[in-house]
Amino acid sequence: MKKLMIASDIHGSARWCERLLTAFRREGAERLLLLGDILYHGPRNDLPDEYAPKKVMAMLNAERENLLCVRGNCDGEVDQMVLEFPIMADYALLTLGETDVFATHGHRYNEKTPPFFPRGGVLLYGHTHVPTCREREGFVAMNPGSTSIPKEGSAHGCMVWENGLFRWISLEDGSTLREYSLPA
Repeated sequence: MKKLMIASDIHGSARWCERLLTAFRREGAERLLLLGDILYHGPRNDLPDEYAPKKVMAMLNAERENLLCVRGNCDGEVDQMVLEFPIMADYALLTLGETDVFATHGHRYNEKTPPFFPRGGVLLYGHTHVPTCREREGFVAMNPGSTSIPKEGSAHGCMVWENGLFRWISLEDGSTLREYSLPA
């Protein structure tokens, strides 16, 4: 894969899902990896802007051939019944360039409770709604933040990976918020 967009926590917001898909097309990424919590806002979150799960469902189903997805704690079998791409895997193992990547939602596996995976890899997770990039012993933990309900003053955002470089981008204005290159 030459270019991958990574996003999490859409939580049924048609406004921010549309912005995410616009950024996906603008960036020219081959695939969009969704780290869960797609349609439902969850009992701990306020309703996001333009909460319209049926609209989000239609937008994402139209992109089904371009999507990779893992299950979030707010995703369930009822969501899988209306989404035309698989969402029920707890994690995905990917290789980006020469790097092993463990992608998950983050409610079970995260930087404090990492899974076993090869040293030097990347742990991608969402769930906290806070963008993160931390080098840990044996791996790098990264979180794109939230597409629709950012927390701790962060922007509505996502990430893009290309040629070993991760970029966090704002869905509000398209600007690059942070960059991280994997160690050689």
